[in-house]
Amino acid sequence: MLKELKSLIAVSHEGTFAAAGQKIGLTQAAISAQMKRLEEELNLVLFERNGRAAQLTPAGHTVLLQAKEIVGLCQELGTDKPPTAPAQQTIQLGAIASLQRTILPAVLAQVHSQHSGCRSRIVPGVSLDLYNMVDSGELDLAAIIKPPFSLPSELRWTTLASEPFELIAAKKWADHDWESLLRTQPFIRYDRVSFGGRQVDRFLRKNKIHPHEICELDELDAITELVRHQVGIALVPKTLSQPHWPSDIQAWSLGDKSFHREVGLVHRVSHAPSSAMQTMLAIWPQLVQEQMAQSVAQ
Repeated sequence: MLKELKSLIAVSHEGTFAAAGQKIGLTQAAISAQMKRLEEELNLVLFERNGRAAQLTPAGHTVLLQAKEIVGLCQELGTDKPPTAPAQQTIQLGAIASLQRTILPAVLAQVHSQHSGCRSRIVPGVSLDLYNMVDSGELDLAAIIKPPFSLPSELRWTTLASEPFELIAAKKWADHDWESLLRTQPFIRYDRVSFGGRQVDRFLRKNKIHPHEICELDELDAITELVRHQVGIALVPKTLSQPHWPSDIQAWSLGDKSFHREVGLVHRVSHAPSSAMQTMLAIWPQLVQEQMAQSVAQ
């Protein structure tokens, strides 16, 4: 693999496969074949191929740093130079907003305290976009809502929490039942493009409820605020970041028609995950369970 790594470094310096080939005495086709072989070996997408230009993906940049370290160490074999420091571990992590505000800081604090040479990059986004970035190799890991479809064999899913959906409304509706409110009151819809919003859409269709929609958005905190201002009612999950509703909001359990969204981690299968990555995968479930226990105790 060493020659492929050297070619990767040349491509990053020269900008195209053709120029890299001229630099190190190979044809463009040979460079292209090497890069394809390297991507297949690592199971990562290293380049965004736009015309003749070869632009590194985020995963490509990470591999480039590691390639330079490996090539440098090989060049020092047999010399009297002292060993260099180990390559810096980098984790490319995606997370939905509710998890960034709650458990993520504690996770990062533990990972960085245990792995002083680790660097993390946090990418915000909605679950679908973050899932696609893990699938393409742009992210190592994402904390998202579980997709409503089967994952390919190269991806793994770990459930962190199951969050029940509830109907929320202003306190003035406290004497009403949730189903009559859904059929009669203005409805603030959880964006149906999101994984959680799709669950709401399926629930409404299954129960033949056609609410009077006045607004549709993805941000759960904003939906809660609209309900507090008596703009309408909403079906939303009781999240880790919202274990208790504001005092001026009434919440209804859906009883035997209840449904949940699963929040968890999706990551690519790796035969040799970094020690920092192993720590992160172990810490997430542990800290989520501790937070849930604290919420119940309050």
